Amino acid sequence: MHRFFVTWALALVGHGLILASGAAAAQGFQNLDQIDTLVATTVGVGIGQPGGANAPVDRRLRLAACPNIPSIEGPVFGAAIVRCDKLGWRIRVPLKLAPQPAPVTAYGRAPQQQPQPQARTILIKKGDPVQLVAGNASFSVSRQTIADEDGAVGEMIRVRGDKTAPPVSGRIEPDGIVRVPGI
Repeated sequence: MHRFFVTWALALVGHGLILASGAAAAQGFQNLDQIDTLVATTVGVGIGQPGGANAPVDRRLRLAACPNIPSIEGPVFGAAIVRCDKLGWRIRVPLKLAPQPAPVTAYGRAPQQQPQPQARTILIKKGDPVQLVAGNASFSVSRQTIADEDGAVGEMIRVRGDKTAPPVSGRIEPDGIVRVPGI
């Protein structure tokens, strides 16, 4: 009987240690409920509602605990950006975009109109030397490249440093610079 109680007591202590170690490990990670609340507060809409987060942040995510409150940017390209500048982590929280209603006329919904072809003004032609720029507000890197295709302002084109280099895609800006998006 004594052996049974000792085994039972050791099992309880073992379970307590496992639970305690799990709780201690969780303290080193960012509180994901806090991120959900920050995103909802920033965009002004709750999770699952149009304009709010698609879903809660994935609970399998293990981010180091940010020493201060994470900053929220957005919406940017259909997502809120949550970042901890002190630790250097950043995540995207996809947002549920609100459907755009069709215009309504006096007789109901407007008929689907065919898009009118617009005159495309070619700014860069294939073979033109162009400046490729990558960077953000903190840094910028540029390089002289050659255009692989024609393009107008706002279009994505491929450029390459030389004929053997792999192509890089970039968006044409009004000043003729090709900028790598997302950096």
